[in-house]
Amino acid sequence: MKSVPVWVYYSVLRVLMFAVPLGVLLSMQIKWWIAALVAALIGFCLSYIFLRKSRENMSRELYEARHRDKATVATDDASEDAAVDRASANTASADTEHSSERESRSE
Repeated sequence: MKSVPVWVYYSVLRVLMFAVPLGVLLSMQIKWWIAALVAALIGFCLSYIFLRKSRENMSRELYEARHRDKATVATDDASEDAAVDRASANTASADTEHSSERESRSE
């Protein structure tokens, strides 16, 4: 059986740590916007205290995904690079031709 990715596990726990206090506060007939603010504060505090290991695992996975050893190369990168090089060469040769024409006209 495949394990659940860390980011899914962490996100579900964060949502629950917000939704449960929100539901409790709303059931106590507190205004919705005050309940949402208090639930967000409670959720933040609970996740900061209890989800340290999950947060560290998630940040490690994000770092590893961002700094892979092998660079991912798209199949069309080589053709795009060649097109850019051709365009640069054409621009450079056109500039050289225009400057030589100007010099011959001024003589």
